[in-house]
Amino acid sequence: MDNAVLIDTPRQGLRRIRLNRPDKRNAFNAGIIAELSSAIEAAARDDDVRAVLLAAEGKHFSAGADLEWMRSTAAMGAEENREDALALARLMRLLDECPKPTLTRVQGAAFGGALGLICCTDIAIAATDARFCLSEVRLGLVPATIGPYVVRTLGQRQARRYMLSAELIEAEQARSLGLVHELADPAQLDDRVEALTGQLMQAGPEAQSECKHLLRRLDDPAAGDGVDEFTAAMIARVRTGAEGQEGLRAFLEKDTPAWREASPDE
Repeated sequence: MDNAVLIDTPRQGLRRIRLNRPDKRNAFNAGIIAELSSAIEAAARDDDVRAVLLAAEGKHFSAGADLEWMRSTAAMGAEENREDALALARLMRLLDECPKPTLTRVQGAAFGGALGLICCTDIAIAATDARFCLSEVRLGLVPATIGPYVVRTLGQRQARRYMLSAELIEAEQARSLGLVHELADPAQLDDRVEALTGQLMQAGPEAQSECKHLLRRLDDPAAGDGVDEFTAAMIARVRTGAEGQEGLRAFLEKDTPAWREASPDE
């Protein structure tokens, strides 16, 4: 997993952090979560960094959880699962509370936990061919750790639909829902990111940091007391429960879970 996360030297104040597992559709695991957490912490402390861009190499932003990581969580006990989930919760909170402006550049698939990363950044720009999905319930799981950030972004009404249905969200619908701020032709995506980065650089960095602090103090379901412990305990309980174990088994074995009728193509 060498260089699974690439961290660029700040250029004109921008720190680029890139997922670099294109052969795995940039799926993340415990190691990548730790690397991303360290990279975001370092960017927050670096006075040369004015803004942080989260991006990914290859055709897809991220398919969500890595298969081997999912396999390992299926074998963990509840306490190990809780600690594992808290590491992901910590990553989301670090990204959400980064004092520097943050942007996400999205192409291709962004599934599962990848939506948490998107919802934790200040500005999200996606290619017109991007696709999104809160896919957890299809595996008998729950988007618990990313839930506070997704609900804040989509609102309760839309989050209810897409968390429960796990349906595919096309790029235009994602923009309408507020999941991303704008869309760009794939060939123009980098130009739009660069233009928005330039806009951010026109503002006072201390004022931007204070704005982010102000926003966190306003109505924010992600800021409630004990929310990280609550979501970590929930996903640990669901992962180790009978349905979660069956869902993970079926997914990993390319089988149909017990609660779903097999379709002709399964």
